Amino acid sequence: MFIETETTPNPATLKFLPGRAVMTEGTANFADADAATRSPLAVRLFGLSGVTQVFYGGDFISVSKNDETAWQELKPAVLGAIMDHFTTGATLLTGPAPAEETSEDSDIVTQIKELIETRVRPAVAQDGGDIVFEDYADGVVFLQMHGSCSGCPSSTATLKSGIENMLRHYIPEVTEVRAV
Repeated sequence: MFIETETTPNPATLKFLPGRAVMTEGTANFADADAATRSPLAVRLFGLSGVTQVFYGGDFISVSKNDETAWQELKPAVLGAIMDHFTTGATLLTGPAPAEETSEDSDIVTQIKELIETRVRPAVAQDGGDIVFEDYADGVVFLQMHGSCSGCPSSTATLKSGIENMLRHYIPEVTEVRAV
């Protein structure tokens, strides 16, 4: 098995591409070791000194590290953990995902979600991250940043210059975009 790595705009995050599907549907974000309990691979990655976040996309795994740890020290251990996981055929996720609230969306929320899904998420996935709609209230769109987008130095510019301008262009009711 050969695992490629790619840098991301966030210097604290690397994107690992195992050459096969990681998530067949959706994404999974583990912001800390406590959140990783339903993923044996994420538990193993958090067991490595310096790992601060794990994110699964369709064909990649993004791993973030703290400032005190160098990639040249951490990268071989991450590669080993990912390789062991996939070569043994272990389960990626166990148990159901945390329940999401469901409600009927307004026309504006439906439009926001569609634009994020079709225009934003594919672009940020290329950089090893994800942006998920959280809420819309009084003209303000609240988004969660996952993977390499979380804590990325350029995420504010992406939100303001890219996403906010696009949403305001297509949906005049949107006045601002904020990360939560």
